[in-house]
Amino acid sequence: MKNLFALLFLWLLTAPAFADTYTFGVVPQFEQRKTFAIWSPILAELEKRTGQRFELVTTATIPAFEKLFNDGKVDFAYMNPYYMVENVQGYLPLVRDDKPIVGILVVRRDSPYQTPADLEGKEVAFPSPNAIGASLLIRADLARQFHVNIVPRYVKSHSSVYLHVAQGLTAGGGGVVKTLEEQKPEVKDALRVLYTTRSIPSHPVSAHPRIPKKVREAVREALLALASTPEGKPLLAEVPMTRPVAAYAKDYEPMRGYGMDDLFVREQ
Repeated sequence: MKNLFALLFLWLLTAPAFADTYTFGVVPQFEQRKTFAIWSPILAELEKRTGQRFELVTTATIPAFEKLFNDGKVDFAYMNPYYMVENVQGYLPLVRDDKPIVGILVVRRDSPYQTPADLEGKEVAFPSPNAIGASLLIRADLARQFHVNIVPRYVKSHSSVYLHVAQGLTAGGGGVVKTLEEQKPEVKDALRVLYTTRSIPSHPVSAHPRIPKKVREAVREALLALASTPEGKPLLAEVPMTRPVAAYAKDYEPMRGYGMDDLFVREQ
């Protein structure tokens, strides 16, 4: 019994002392198990570096996450950049990757289409209405810059977009470079990039304004510091966030003029 009390006393002395517990929501770019595998070790590092406890919150669908975010149910969130424009709660960006987001419009390699204008009236596949690079940016550019009317088909994932185009089921499709590079050679080699969109700042880690500034800044500093360590770099690369930098609301203001507002679906 004495040994048991001694071990308990030693644990109390060495266990981390957490000041508060905060919820940390992550937009479902991946299925939930993969999201937990990526973010759990990152939040464990944040706990060590800030003295706060973080509870990871994920959802199965993007609309479910959007409801959490719009209702202010999460204290911190890793989110679609467009949420910085559709930001009813006033979330404050803390950290983002330095590499901007661009969308790519792909067609079959052997198709006759040479410019976005050639897709007038054609069916084009997208993963979802609110996917920032693979849908919103592309559809905004087609409408605003090229005055092209397309028929969107939403097929739930980037891989499905590329398959639809490769198999000739749609004339084109929206994606991003990273997901195109991850496709099987027989799919990737059947496609070519017809158009690359304008760029926007990448997904931010943001905090609800109710979070004390001291805590917000501690999280910002911890993430930036983690990126400079041998153990932290590979963790953040899985997000992916390979070159984290401080993020501010002004970074996202230019998006207001990109013509995405009318295309953003607020209820799905």
